[in-house]
Amino acid sequence: MTDNRPQHGGTVTLTVPSHPKYLYVVRSALYPLALEAGFPKKEARRVVLAVDEACSNIIRHAYAGDPTKTITMTVEEGAERFVVRLRDYGRKVERAKIAPRELKDIRPGGLGTHFINLAFETVNYDTDQGQGTLLTLEKKKQQVKT
Repeated sequence: MTDNRPQHGGTVTLTVPSHPKYLYVVRSALYPLALEAGFPKKEARRVVLAVDEACSNIIRHAYAGDPTKTITMTVEEGAERFVVRLRDYGRKVERAKIAPRELKDIRPGGLGTHFINLAFETVNYDTDQGQGTLLTLEKKKQQVKT
């Protein structure tokens, strides 16, 4: 059987309003791209959950819930890496304060960064932008967590 998928899928860019009701658009666009990149369904769902959490954090922390702003997601599929970039123009993140809470601390919320770090091997918050933050999430295509 021949695999007719392209070696790499190029770049897809999507901009959505910073309202939680539009996160389904991000999830709906990202899931098939992760599958097409060769990730099994379980791993593709993990990638989508992590990006959804990152977008939720942007809405909550960078934009303080302001639904009039935007989030731009850029997905790049290279031969060896799958990269998701999330760009916001809100309050810059304080990198020193970004840390997942202890998993044994059972309460709602606070696990987004845990899911992000679990799904991606490289997580970079670039606050050197003129305004806002560029979050870059990278994953080796052959890296599959079970």
